Amino acid sequence: MPLMPGAEPYRHHGGPVGVLVCHGFTGSPVSMRPWAEAAAAEGLSVSLPLLPGHGTQWRDLNITRWQDWYATVEREFDLLAKECDQVFLFALSMGGALCLHLAAQKGTAVSGLVLVNPLVKMPGRSHHALPLARHLVPSLPGIANDIAKPGVSEGGYDRTPLHAAHSMAQLARMVQSELPQVTQPLLLFRSPQDHVVPPDSSRLLLSRVSSTDVEERLCEQSFHVATLDHDAEMIFEGSLDFVRRLAPAAKG
Repeated sequence: MPLMPGAEPYRHHGGPVGVLVCHGFTGSPVSMRPWAEAAAAEGLSVSLPLLPGHGTQWRDLNITRWQDWYATVEREFDLLAKECDQVFLFALSMGGALCLHLAAQKGTAVSGLVLVNPLVKMPGRSHHALPLARHLVPSLPGIANDIAKPGVSEGGYDRTPLHAAHSMAQLARMVQSELPQVTQPLLLFRSPQDHVVPPDSSRLLLSRVSSTDVEERLCEQSFHVATLDHDAEMIFEGSLDFVRRLAPAAKG
């Protein structure tokens, strides 16, 4: 199955400070490419992988599970860690859950996290029906393109595959239990008008992490995919300032 335009992984070999960039569920690197390129333009080494089952058609995602997505994230992190003195994590939505799991597992090898509307709690109550519903119907209408800016697409699917969604719910529950193990500096960007991830997801995150260097910023003009929305430049600039503060080698 051919890739959607722009869904290709992105990699840039820069300096001794690296950034792993992670897209969300049913999305693709399209949603994160401008952020990755902004980091690369500042001399950072960057890896933006395509998660398994994404970037083609939704049926491909339905035969993958969170362990497959995480294996890709961990592999790219390990490659960056071999090349760089410090590695940071930039993530959107479900990518935030994957990166929180990575941070809990890798400890001080992760220098910090910048999360945009991270999913650590599934929205509503309908996800409780997923264990049964996924055997009755293969998919539901999609969640992609929650973007306030007109004419912008994140390169996501128009359907939500339910076997994969069930696996994402399992990931979210596991990450909730691991949040006290997250100790790294954390910069959180949250959209008050997010129609995909509920605000109590971020509240839960902030209440349970053990990080002491924590900041939350609001993306007042953006919806869920804020990395492509009106507040994108604020996210890019804020994340790069965050990296420079914590990684002296990035200031050059």
